[in-house]
Amino acid sequence: MEISNVFDAIPANLPEEITQTLLDADGIRIERIVSTGQASPLGFWYDQPEHEWVLLLAGSAGLEIAGEDGIRSFMAGDFLLLPAHQKHRVAWTDAETDTVWLAIFFH
Repeated sequence: MEISNVFDAIPANLPEEITQTLLDADGIRIERIVSTGQASPLGFWYDQPEHEWVLLLAGSAGLEIAGEDGIRSFMAGDFLLLPAHQKHRVAWTDAETDTVWLAIFFH
């Protein structure tokens, strides 16, 4: 077994958001998502068949949830459970620093 670090191997330039699967086993998937200023395309909503628990590890971001007014602002340490099929989109991420999410998907 090898020790890894969630902050390792983040490219200096990120023209696009990157998603890396850290674990995929027995009905659970853990991803690292890194962005620098990227957001969901206008009109695009995630609508996933599994629950998603997200933790913002670094940076800041805004998450829009269908049916809610406004945008939820996230800072490092903030987390949220999105139930399966809860439509949501990333409204913005910090353009000045890496925004690093840990996302856990499960049924």
